[in-house]
Parts: sequence; C-alpha cells; structure tokens
Amino acid sequence: MSPNSLRASIDLGTNTCLLLVAECDAATGKVNRVVSDHSTVVRLGQGVDRARALQPEAMARTLECLKLYSDIVHAQGLDPAQVVAVATSQARDATNGQTFFEQVREQAGFRFQVLSGDQEAQASFRGGLLPGLNVERSALIDIGGGSTEIIATSGGRSVDMGSVRFTERFLKHDPVTDQEFWDCEQAIDDELQGFSAWRATLPVEMQWVAVAGTATTLGAWHLGLKTFDGPRLDGLELTRGDLHRMVEELKWRTSSERRSLPGVEPMRADVLLAGAMILWRTMEVLSIPRIYISTRGLRFGVLEVLKQS
Repeated sequence: MSPNSLRASIDLGTNTCLLLVAECDAATGKVNRVVSDHSTVVRLGQGVDRARALQPEAMARTLECLKLYSDIVHAQGLDPAQVVAVATSQARDATNGQTFFEQVREQAGFRFQVLSGDQEAQASFRGGLLPGLNVERSALIDIGGGSTEIIATSGGRSVDMGSVRFTERFLKHDPVTDQEFWDCEQAIDDELQGFSAWRATLPVEMQWVAVAGTATTLGAWHLGLKTFDGPRLDGLELTRGDLHRMVEELKWRTSSERRSLPGVEPMRADVLLAGAMILWRTMEVLSIPRIYISTRGLRFGVLEVLKQS
C-alpha cells in the first residue's frame, strides 16, 4: 500500500472558491481522508458573461478569500506554490484572467492552472463519483456558475451554461417574469440537445450523480438542513419530480424569500433558480428519473489527474 501524503487543492469557479486539504495516496493522488474542506462564495464571474473581463470588486473579494486560504495552507505545513489550484469557466472567458492570477501568485502564493472544459469535465467525473458506484454505469452532472459538465466514461463535454451566467443573461427581475423563465428554459434545452445522441449510447439505467453548489444546496433544502451536513447529503436521491417542484417554488419566490429557505446559503439565493432549472431540464431532456447528490467533485479529481505546480 502506498503511503499517504498531505496535499491541497483549490477549485476557483464562477461563483465559489473551494479549498480541500486531504491525506492522499502518494502514488495515485486518490483522497483517503479529508483533513479540512472550505467553501466561500466569491462570485468571481460577476459580469464576465457580458464584459468578458473580471470585475474589480469580484477580484478583490476573491483575492481576500485566497489570502485566507493561504494562511490555512501554511498552518497545515504546506507551501501554497505546491497546491493544485485550478480555475474554470470565468477564467476561460475573461481577457484579464492572466493578469489577475499573477497578482494572486504574488500576494497569496498560489499558481493557478486554467482548465479547459474537457479537463474540467474529466476531473469532475474522477473526483465526484461516490465510493462504491460502478464507474462504467455512472454519469456525472456538474453545474457551475459559468459552465455545466455532463460526462461518463464514454465521453461527454462542457457547455457554457451555469447558474451565474444564465441568471445574468435571462433572469433579470425579482421575482422572475414568466417570459424570462421561458426564455431561460428554452436556452437550457437548446444547449442540452447536443447531448442527445451521446445519451442514446448509454444504458437506460445509469446511476447519475450531481455535484457542486446547486446540487448540494437543493439537497440541503430538500432535507431541511439548518447547517451543511456532508454525510447526510452524500448519496441523497432526488427525483425528477422533486426538482420540478423546487423549480416551481423558486420561480415565484424573491431572492430574499429564497434566503429564508433551509439549506440555502444567502449569497447563492439569487442564482439558485437558474441552477435548479439546469438540473431539472437536464433530467427531463436526457430522460434521467433520479440523481444522487455528491459533495465531492473537481477539487478531489484534480488531485488525481493533475500534477502539483
């Protein structure tokens, strides 16, 4: 058996910044024990869909978070330069991403890699599956703020639809109007058509797993959790009907009302409807009767598939 080594990863997405410190198999990078796991809503992708550039206030929020994470990494005896730090959709889209990450390296010590959509999908699949699932008969849905990845061992891909991107693009009133809702739904369905031929090649009875903040928040709301509880969320089953009912309720609620729902983080409330719509429509269009929630994901997978900087 290979010895464990202490490693860390950062998943900087459009909406959240996640830090994982874990004991990993020294040979494979597979996580054997989670030491600490941190999540902060930074909304780095604010306005990127429109402006194609990271906004000053979003960069400032994110840099403060990364400085805090640098302190946590140092306290664990690790060098921030050796953390596997990855950025996703918002960094792919932003013209000033490289400049921002140079600032991060200078002030927080992290050396970020910007993943392609395919790299993000592969790493999310590797890291997101729950222990005990048959890899060959499992598929994963990763709904982020700027992109969504749908993937199995036979393939899949990343598309530019996410909870922040589609909120900013379509859902501009609070609560949303019927026309905004219908336009967003149509745009989601249009993006999902590209997966139909691939879905037809998969077994009907696949085990579908959903990862990332939209999925875990909907799971926490479904369970009525007042505080995040990973063990209760991992493996939670949500049906297509469950998702439809949640979408219908989120549609008529204001962002302020959504914040009062159990399990809903206040800074995620404004984009939760778009994320829930993406998950619901994915289940409808791709004929997925149920999904299982996983609190794992990209931050686990990059420790296996990427080398330290």
